[in-house]
Amino acid sequence: MRPFRFGVNLTSFEDRATWVATCRHVEEQGYDVVLVPDHLGMPAPFPALAAAADATERVRLGTFVLNAGFWNPTLLAREVATLDQLSGGRFELGLGTGYNRAEFDAAGLPFGSPGERVSALEDLVERLGTALADGTPKPAQLPRPPLLLGGNGDRMLRLAARHADTVAFAGATLKPGSTTGELLLLTAEELDGRIALAAEAAGERDPERNLLVQVVAVVDDRRAAIEQLRAQFGVDYLTVEQMLELPTLLVGTVDEIVEQLRAARERFGISYVTVLQPSAEAFAPVIEKLR
Repeated sequence: MRPFRFGVNLTSFEDRATWVATCRHVEEQGYDVVLVPDHLGMPAPFPALAAAADATERVRLGTFVLNAGFWNPTLLAREVATLDQLSGGRFELGLGTGYNRAEFDAAGLPFGSPGERVSALEDLVERLGTALADGTPKPAQLPRPPLLLGGNGDRMLRLAARHADTVAFAGATLKPGSTTGELLLLTAEELDGRIALAAEAAGERDPERNLLVQVVAVVDDRRAAIEQLRAQFGVDYLTVEQMLELPTLLVGTVDEIVEQLRAARERFGISYVTVLQPSAEAFAPVIEKLR
């Protein structure tokens, strides 16, 4: 069984001083990975991570996740290699297909069908490997930094299981008809199915498994908090009992959340847990307890 490791996806940016202080604080709290997403309106991943590398000593640094539709493999290889060198070999590359049509439209890029977006990602992964091998500079980690591929669809998870060092499970699916990236949470049973599909596709490989946690709430009354979340976000497609089972909702006392994570590792094989920046403070005592 893999040991736990913990990442935080940093989504807000004000100025350099605040960014540096945030990255240092995250490292002090015991997080293993500082992550930056690839969304318009949020910090640009590579300069933000270069600043994080300069501000920290221990944490690894990753994209969670780059939108494949935004990147050319040759230019991406240059960014990856440079950041890996500047960080002293601490970089982890996370890639996904992109799911927010409004961002593609704002960037003037074709959104494409789900199949076309997976094909674009598959092509990017293949060509990126060649570009890193042939290009200059070379990354510090050869032949490339660790690769995380994230998503939920069958083809995407099979691709990740075959090629990635880490398979990242979204724990959610795009709401039908949404153009702004609205997501619907999977049930625990549906997540079982996603895990099983990826495991079968991996064969003899044993990639690390990551899960993105949507909510962390340290409270005394777990059921009452879940009922409040259900009403607040209009989660009428899941019952309270189903929500209590979800590893994407870490709700309860610190000890209860610790047990949730241990149960998720036992059931789903999830050992790498990512939380969103607004949950970082609440989750820090859980990291300390699990250490």
